[in-house]
Amino acid sequence: MMIYLAGPLFTLAERRFNEELAGELERICPSLQVFLPQRYDKEFQNVPDFSQKMFICLMGALDHCDVVVALLDGPDADSGTSFEMGYARGRGKRVIGVRTDFRGSEDHGVNLMLFNACSDLVTEPSTTSTIERIAEKILRCTMPPN
Repeated sequence: MMIYLAGPLFTLAERRFNEELAGELERICPSLQVFLPQRYDKEFQNVPDFSQKMFICLMGALDHCDVVVALLDGPDADSGTSFEMGYARGRGKRVIGVRTDFRGSEDHGVNLMLFNACSDLVTEPSTTSTIERIAEKILRCTMPPN
């Protein structure tokens, strides 16, 4: 199974969280492949048409993944993540939202369009949760219902 891990990747904290979560998912389930966009951005950095080439790479990964895990922290979800969610949902893919931000508003702190685009929503407050618990909950959501 391939999981596309969508989330903001602009700060050191965001990139570290993404890497830790991807690593924990891969550790718990070694047969799992996690596509993490930030692992590919350096590949295209000094290439002409960087943004176009990166876009094509990400769209290909979205087309080939089985599940999208979308990190929805912050007062408003990252715009790229929101696009990736909508694209995946439009392609009939499972979308698992993850929110560790304990601030609330609307539907579980998430815009109603994003909340309803999620097949499942994992909420684990940053004040009490761990990467391990978040990864375990995500993996439970990827299993087919009995």
